[in-house]
Amino acid sequence: MSSFGSTIRKRLDQMWKAGMDVPKIIDEVNTGAMIEAVRVATEKTPPNGAAIAGTGTRTGQMAQHWTTDSQTQSARGKAVLANNMQYASYVNDGHRVDKHFVPGLIENGGLLEKVPAEFGGIVVGTKTNYVKGLYMKEAAVKKWRKVVRSELDRRVREAFK
Repeated sequence: MSSFGSTIRKRLDQMWKAGMDVPKIIDEVNTGAMIEAVRVATEKTPPNGAAIAGTGTRTGQMAQHWTTDSQTQSARGKAVLANNMQYASYVNDGHRVDKHFVPGLIENGGLLEKVPAEFGGIVVGTKTNYVKGLYMKEAAVKKWRKVVRSELDRRVREAFK
């Protein structure tokens, strides 16, 4: 199986030879692929139907940041997939958990709840030493590649009809 880069170069060469406006096509394809990549990253980012819930614990803010922080409109072949939330890399890649006390977080009827610190807190990191990553970014990049490849293939087929 050929690599992603060599496949794309082959398609672009075919388009150049057909006299197509390659820079314009690259921007159109890249924009569509980035929109799909952001959609996939957002879907895979918590809270996405997660069973853990509680007052003030899950806002969906990180999922929303894929849309606001990414640059989906391609300009000269460049678009950016980004999430600038401080903890996004930890959720994506996974992280170690040390046993520690968290003030202002309590368990209320099986749900976590954020409260003022003077009400107490809980010790976390007692059940697991490592939280697995969700790999939202990798899923988004995989979707981007799939869309770019299929869209360029479609455009080449249309050019040689």
